[in-house]
Amino acid sequence: MRESTLRETQGRKGTRPDDPGDHATATELRGASEGRETTGAAGRTPGTPGARGGVRRTRRAVADAVRGGVRRIDEATPMDRDRAVDALRALAILGVVLGHWLVTALVADGGALHAASPLQHMPWLAPISWIFQTLAVFFLVGGHVATRSHASARARGVSYGRWLRARLGRLFRPVAAVLSLWAVATACLLATGTDYGTVHTLVKLALSPLWFLVVFAGLTAATPLLTRINPLWPLAVVLHVDLIRFGLGGPSWLGWVNVAAGWLVPYTLGAAWTRGELDRRRAGLVLFAGGAAATAALVAWAGYPASMVGVPGAAVSNLNPPTLAVVTFGLAQCGLALLLREPLRRAMRRPTAWAVTAFVNLSAMTIFLWHQTAMMAVTALGLRAGRLAGLHTVPDGLGWVAARLAWLPVFLLALTVCWSAFRVHEQGPRRRTGRPSRVVRAHGLGQGGAKGTPHA
Repeated sequence: MRESTLRETQGRKGTRPDDPGDHATATELRGASEGRETTGAAGRTPGTPGARGGVRRTRRAVADAVRGGVRRIDEATPMDRDRAVDALRALAILGVVLGHWLVTALVADGGALHAASPLQHMPWLAPISWIFQTLAVFFLVGGHVATRSHASARARGVSYGRWLRARLGRLFRPVAAVLSLWAVATACLLATGTDYGTVHTLVKLALSPLWFLVVFAGLTAATPLLTRINPLWPLAVVLHVDLIRFGLGGPSWLGWVNVAAGWLVPYTLGAAWTRGELDRRRAGLVLFAGGAAATAALVAWAGYPASMVGVPGAAVSNLNPPTLAVVTFGLAQCGLALLLREPLRRAMRRPTAWAVTAFVNLSAMTIFLWHQTAMMAVTALGLRAGRLAGLHTVPDGLGWVAARLAWLPVFLLALTVCWSAFRVHEQGPRRRTGRPSRVVRAHGLGQGGAKGTPHA
């Protein structure tokens, strides 16, 4: 009865449930249905002090708005949408962000800043990189979604060029804002006499996420050619490159072949997922157990680093360029991701969990591109108060780890500011119309089409 009254009132006013102006109406109707007298959003409930009643009504209105938005997102999502795909992508993006915030340090040394890592001083923390280095899951999900999307586009008669423009458009639109801001920031820093080494460190950290986009875009463009490739082929390329580099003393530049070949392994696993070859639980178990065993053997007996991210000063980086160890580690990650599909599907049946996942997916590029800038902004502003533990100090002990954990909420706040300022480049301008929100629209169109997938 309450919902029908709300719909009638909305029809008369021409508003939507998610319009800010409709929150007061919803509160009034709820109060009336509960037998309480209301006089609008700014009115007073008899017997309640005005200020306290206003705060209470505001809280109820906000809670109603959140619950209504969560419900609409859940109801607008097609029943056949595989929500585990979106959950895996959200976990991958959050893993990268937290990983960077935990293992990247900017040490203040006199008037300069230089990059450091707690893994450099505390190598026993290497397992942190096993948890938060989630790039293989990115490429697994990317390969799965791209091959599904391309097949769907072909079935609808959409040309390859149109499909590719739709896929890459959302990847690269937010990049222009990052490049523009850092071009201006770099010019200002150099003009004010900032140490060149400091500027180089900051720019390198800020723009380091772009390498991922270049590789991902290249693999996306090649999707029609990669649809049927067996993941063992690029894995064999990585194996032979490392044999030549490390076993036969080959040139170090040969390792850059693995940038394409290494990430092609999980991408083609995603294509195999689309073909239905990884649907059985056994596939996930084999990938997880085999990848973990191979990685352990390479680290224990072949001399590969235990850290799955680069460590300043290390002779070999598993990530830059990718080595066989990081690729086999990625196989284990992909296996674990496949094993988590059913638990994630069950978890995503909860409307709140699904709404949060949808939000992260629709903001994935903004979060990914700006999380390093957010951390550096906090670091730079903190210098005004001197050298702060966990922010400007050498990451050489558990005290630094504890202090860095305490800074994470501040980094998150700074990232929220960046998101508020720059999300428009990813999501487009907010529309003040009767159309559903972008979250509802994107998640109401399914995963097959170019618009229907909030992909990163």
